[in-house]
Amino acid sequence: MDLTHIEHIGIAVKSLEEAIPYYENVLGLKCYKIEEVADQKVKTAFFRIGETKIELLESTSPEGPVAQFIEKRGEGVHHIAFATSSVKDCLAKAEAEGLRLIDKAPRKGAEGLNIAFLHPKSTMGVLTEFCEKGE
Repeated sequence: MDLTHIEHIGIAVKSLEEAIPYYENVLGLKCYKIEEVADQKVKTAFFRIGETKIELLESTSPEGPVAQFIEKRGEGVHHIAFATSSVKDCLAKAEAEGLRLIDKAPRKGAEGLNIAFLHPKSTMGVLTEFCEKGE
């Protein structure tokens, strides 16, 4: 796999409005973008620290995956995303290694990235995302 760096760490929160002040006022980071990804039933807030980003995730629906995550596990680290030049190649390699794919092909995510996820049951409990810059 051609992974270049940790693209972002996704953190599930009940409320962006309540979570953003911690990242800005305590940690000194600046929220540079808030975006809704309707098909994923989530609203996101992004912070940059070096080459890596923190992505806060607030569910926009009680049936959304982030709401379900919070219901089962509470707020906290939701996923880790790796930057790559080819999500498609990463999925092929993961599938060849017998890992369970959530996405069989890349799809559009926040910030215009092409993304895909691996199921945490095949990755030692860590929801894993691959990201590449969209065209």
